[in-house]
Amino acid sequence: MGPHFFGLSQEYRKNIFIQIHDLTYHGKGGFTFFEVYNMPIWLRKFNIHRINEHLEKEQKAIQEARGESNIGDNNPVFGPNVPASNTYNFTK
Repeated sequence: MGPHFFGLSQEYRKNIFIQIHDLTYHGKGGFTFFEVYNMPIWLRKFNIHRINEHLEKEQKAIQEARGESNIGDNNPVFGPNVPASNTYNFTK
C-alpha cells in the first residue's frame, strides 16, 4: 500500500510503540502508556536520552567494580604445600 493522507505510516507507529515500551519498562513505573503516548515528541526523546545516560553510567560503575575484584585476575592458583605422593597413600 502507498502512503496515506490520514494516519501514521507503519514504520512511524512501530517507532512510537518502541518508545512507549522503552519509557514504561525502563522508566520503572514512572510513566504509563497513555502518559507517554500523549507526551510531546521532544519530551519523549529527552526522557529516553536521560534513561540511556543513567543506564550507561550504571553499566560503567558495574564494570569498574568488577575490575577491582580479585576474581578472574589471571593469577595462577596454587594448591596446598603437601607433596602429592603422601596425599592418597594409606597404610593398612
